[in-house]
Amino acid sequence: MKVTNTRIFLLTGRLPLVLCFGLVLLLNGCNLAKKLPAKERLYMGTDITIGADSTVSKSEQELISDQLAELARPKPNSQIFGYPWKVGLYYLLGTPKKNGFRAWFRRKFGQEPVFASASVITANIPVWEAYLQNQGYFGSQVTGQIVDKGGYRARGVYAANVAQRFYIDSVDFLYDTTLVQSKLFKERFQASARETILKKGDPYLLDNIKLERERIGQFMKQRGFFYFIPEYTAALADNDSVTHKTALHMYVKPDMPVAAGEPYYIRDIFIYPNYNLSTAQTDTNRSLAYKTEQKLTVVDSSQQFNPKLFRDVVTVQPGKLYNSRAQDLTLSRFVNVGAFKFVRNRFSPVQQGDSALLNLYYYLTPYKAKSVRFEIDGTSRSNNFTGSQVTLSWRNRNALKRAELLTVNLNSGIEFQINAGNQGITNYRYGADVQLSFPRLVSPVRFRQDDRQRALPKTIATLSYQTIIRGNLYNLNSFQTTFGYSWRQNQQVEHTFQPFNITYVRPSNISQAFADSAANNPFIFTQYVNILNSEQLLPSSLYTFNYNSSLQSNRPTTFRLTTNLEASGNLASLLIRNRNDVGDKTIFSVPFAQYVRFDADGRLYRRLGTGVTLANRLFVGLGLPYGNSIDKTMPLIRQYFVGGSNSIRGFRPRAIGPGLVTRDTLQNRFTTQDGGGDIRLEANTELRAKFGQYLEGAVFVDAGNIWTYYGTTIAGEAGQFTKDFYKQIAVSTGVGVRIDLSYFLIRLDLAFPLRKPYKTNGSEWVINQIDFGSSAWRKQNLVFNIGVGYPF
Repeated sequence: MKVTNTRIFLLTGRLPLVLCFGLVLLLNGCNLAKKLPAKERLYMGTDITIGADSTVSKSEQELISDQLAELARPKPNSQIFGYPWKVGLYYLLGTPKKNGFRAWFRRKFGQEPVFASASVITANIPVWEAYLQNQGYFGSQVTGQIVDKGGYRARGVYAANVAQRFYIDSVDFLYDTTLVQSKLFKERFQASARETILKKGDPYLLDNIKLERERIGQFMKQRGFFYFIPEYTAALADNDSVTHKTALHMYVKPDMPVAAGEPYYIRDIFIYPNYNLSTAQTDTNRSLAYKTEQKLTVVDSSQQFNPKLFRDVVTVQPGKLYNSRAQDLTLSRFVNVGAFKFVRNRFSPVQQGDSALLNLYYYLTPYKAKSVRFEIDGTSRSNNFTGSQVTLSWRNRNALKRAELLTVNLNSGIEFQINAGNQGITNYRYGADVQLSFPRLVSPVRFRQDDRQRALPKTIATLSYQTIIRGNLYNLNSFQTTFGYSWRQNQQVEHTFQPFNITYVRPSNISQAFADSAANNPFIFTQYVNILNSEQLLPSSLYTFNYNSSLQSNRPTTFRLTTNLEASGNLASLLIRNRNDVGDKTIFSVPFAQYVRFDADGRLYRRLGTGVTLANRLFVGLGLPYGNSIDKTMPLIRQYFVGGSNSIRGFRPRAIGPGLVTRDTLQNRFTTQDGGGDIRLEANTELRAKFGQYLEGAVFVDAGNIWTYYGTTIAGEAGQFTKDFYKQIAVSTGVGVRIDLSYFLIRLDLAFPLRKPYKTNGSEWVINQIDFGSSAWRKQNLVFNIGVGYPF
């Protein structure tokens, strides 16, 4: 077949572009065999047949087949329904010159053909046989050949004859007594055998033997043997071909240097905490040094740091055996403490009699202590307000000479609600906060330092003020002070405990327009009263648990969990006797809230392929007001809300619930949108696909609702949580586009409801009412959300 450029042009004039493009590829495919070099065929892939010993299970055979396919080389050209379409594009415009459009088209859209040849077989067979041997299938054999599949196609066809697997029968540790003189080395090397990962009855695996060598090397380095490395050990496998068992002998190589078998002790530790190239001569002058109580020698001409800082950071000790773990912990802590820009260390061997010693030097280049930053951020809050914020920040990284971080922030911002109809509110925020972070536990009780943690625990004290101007309705002012601790249990788990978390909320500038609208609407009147009575004190304690599996491995599945437990007002309720006119206990004439609040936010991410991720979130929250809480209602700033750009996106901000309350239309909505709930259930799932460096797409489904614990709130019994809660779940779906600008991500989502918590035309499900052609339906149901960052 021959297709001229003119005929292609005519086709594109009559057919859709996609159909035309597919037709061009089809016609081009008829010529693909003619365009290949003479006697060449495309390599279309690999076929593997497993012939295994009867002792090899079916699951083992499937795993072997998958692994061999993964190891197969070369990889065939990209195919659609068996057609190598990128090769078709490679030849579509003919052979190009060195430069020009055709050369650019070939580089951009085409793919160089992968040809079948005998070298493919000869390259794969030894690799596969080595893999089978490394997995313990000794004596396995692989054969293969190139098979013509007609036309321009050929495949590599292989047969793998898998022998019976060998299993570990015994493991012992050996060394040459004439080579190793150190008694301590002999003891430590034999002691390492007790922690071996090679177990009797396990299959022979070369990868495990490699891991065992690494483990032995690390074990010895953590016990004084500075020059010992994994390459000084080896494994000898003694195989019994009758029983198919192997005896493994881990041994010390005879060419190991003498120094590697000697234990080294730490002699002196020198710390240069103000080191840089310009001051190197001054700040390494030991005449300016002083000793700490831990016998560390600190050379600091400026005396910029308190020596107690190094007591907390340095875990290596003079006079003790060298320990690589203690050394790694010290370096990690110097980095994580946040005061030093560069951290470098050096060991210097020192021979003192028969003892092998090491001097240790730490060269620390500090950050500039004080700095000022100005930031402009996009914001997308959990209460579904989107906007921007400017922050002026002043920092001191060494406020009290022990790497304490003092931060003072001034911020101002504006936030608005997208697609909130004529009920949308514009917020203006102004605030200031001061935070002092200590890289240690500050407490009247002295805690024992955990020398196993790479990051030091933190003590954080904050003081903040913020005012929110809620349109032309009212202002909400809040003062907060906190004192608490944050520490890592390990790389994946972090704990935060705030024994003191005191918040004071006070409304002001309540407008006459708000009061007038409340007089004519019972819903708004109830909210108006709630705002008038919202002056409250929240004396609470808060515990937060964070788990992040993404820091553990590079597995395709990542799980994150954040839980919060907050209790407020209990101690105050026991101690305080003063009451106001309505019977509420008060502190300085201000009623305080009493409640318990627990919530959990679990997120599961699964990579399905290159650039494709399935993201899931489940949120469960419960707030229980009791005792001194006003009208058995959670404080406004502790209530839950759903709907909007970070929640159930097919409903407008705060437009769902509590329970059966109807307010998701443009007309029937609480004016201030401040009616929340005590209980929240929400589930979200989203399929994300990356289309390029800057563009991503998504399809999603969201579901959930909120409820009140008691039926006496603004929503009445319609909003109360009951055994029929599952019948009141709202469901929505939609599509989204994300623009990744590296520093932040702009998210555009378009969604609509599938199910409403209440009945519409006799049913909660509204799928049969979807009508994209109706302007009335679109106005009522299509919700356009703008956000900054991912919703979860």
